Amino acid sequence: MLVRSALAALGGATLAAAVTPLEVRGNQFVNPNTGNAFQIVGMAYQIGGSSGYDPASGKDPLSNGDVCKRDAALMQQLGVNAIRVYNLDPNLNHDECASIFNAAGMYMLLDVNSPLVGESLNSRAPWESYYAAYLNRTFAIVEAFKSYPNTLAFFSGNEVIDNVRTGATVPPYVRAVTRDLKNYIKNHSDRPIPVGYSAADVRVVLEDSWNYFQCAIDGDENDMSRADLFALNSYSWCGESTFEQSGYDQLVALFESSSVPIFYSEFGCNTPSPRVFTEIPTIYSDQMTGVFAGGVVYEYSQELNNYGLAQCNADLTVDLLVDFRTLQSQYQKVDFNQIQSIKASSTSPTPPVCRSSLIKEDGFNNNFTLPVVPPGAQEIIDNGVTPRPSGRIIEISDWSVRHDVKEADGTLIQNLAVTPLANDAVNTPDASTNAGSGSNSPASAAPQNQISAAIMVIPSIIAVVASAGFTLL
Repeated sequence: MLVRSALAALGGATLAAAVTPLEVRGNQFVNPNTGNAFQIVGMAYQIGGSSGYDPASGKDPLSNGDVCKRDAALMQQLGVNAIRVYNLDPNLNHDECASIFNAAGMYMLLDVNSPLVGESLNSRAPWESYYAAYLNRTFAIVEAFKSYPNTLAFFSGNEVIDNVRTGATVPPYVRAVTRDLKNYIKNHSDRPIPVGYSAADVRVVLEDSWNYFQCAIDGDENDMSRADLFALNSYSWCGESTFEQSGYDQLVALFESSSVPIFYSEFGCNTPSPRVFTEIPTIYSDQMTGVFAGGVVYEYSQELNNYGLAQCNADLTVDLLVDFRTLQSQYQKVDFNQIQSIKASSTSPTPPVCRSSLIKEDGFNNNFTLPVVPPGAQEIIDNGVTPRPSGRIIEISDWSVRHDVKEADGTLIQNLAVTPLANDAVNTPDASTNAGSGSNSPASAAPQNQISAAIMVIPSIIAVVASAGFTLL
């Protein structure tokens, strides 16, 4: 009996297996171990919204392990394999949350900016906000998250270009920030981590923004200022729409020649309400997966803008909204095991050469001469930020959720917990149950690893018990 109890306890305390860091190859995200193209099944995750970001509070969305465990367990049920987090404090410790989402089979898409002054580009006068202290803050985000294997990508900007006026001045500065971030990663990370831009779906500037960031200056595909990915926040599919009525067909036609991965960094129109998420089967159909790499649903927590799937309460309990299970039912209509097993293409479109003729809209910036690195910033790029944040995957001793979670009808969810997945596995919607499951690795691998680890320490347990005068049964 005692041995069995010890085994059970050790099973929950083993170090979680890690997801495989993804790579960008041409216009696809690729798992280097399997050669499969990756489709993002994502969730925007920013409890409290932009107004909830306050460095003085000593917390951010990835600083409380109990909250992350609660939400990771729920997102596992959905089948989410990636979260997007907008506002982070590089000075906080994120090891527990990153380790939880890693074990749950979820990658992290991270913005390096925040809404606070000095922590993002000023779209009205970007030259006034592009300086060393601002860049230092973006580099600190990289330092804090570069060592987690589930850090998928960084966004150098989010909707900074939203009309022709901002398109006239902002693009060179966003591209310069991308350059600086990529050079910092090259110097201080043990693996390449993609950097890209999250665009507003404003059609008058969308094509020019995409071309401005994906093109190669002087035809150099290795140009460090060139974005590794391009994403868009799009809310054109509302209610019972279709591929054509929503304009998704136009977006596929626009991006089919992309030389970088394209995906939705936000989607999920909230009118009519409750939402129906009928775009899900289309986003993950062969109409789109050859061009789009999935998308991120906006958003997990209910905020004033009424896009949430879950009401996250001050006492850390959660009340699920009807949209949560509606989204789950739409995911379950898709064969994600088949979609995530498609081999990546061996070829990709060649990026266009940066030239003024590439820009179509009159007034949008067509000059590809970028701002020089600000005074003092090159030293940081070369030597690293000081003090230097760090992160690592850690052992989680207990995967169970401590706070009550209720269904939309008030029913308490029993025994909610994160299920650690095997090495190289990512979470995926499971049509047969209310829980997510792993893909790319056998589901039995994690329990087997836990049992093996427990068996290795049985002799020491026996010795301790025997010395205490107890008899093993």
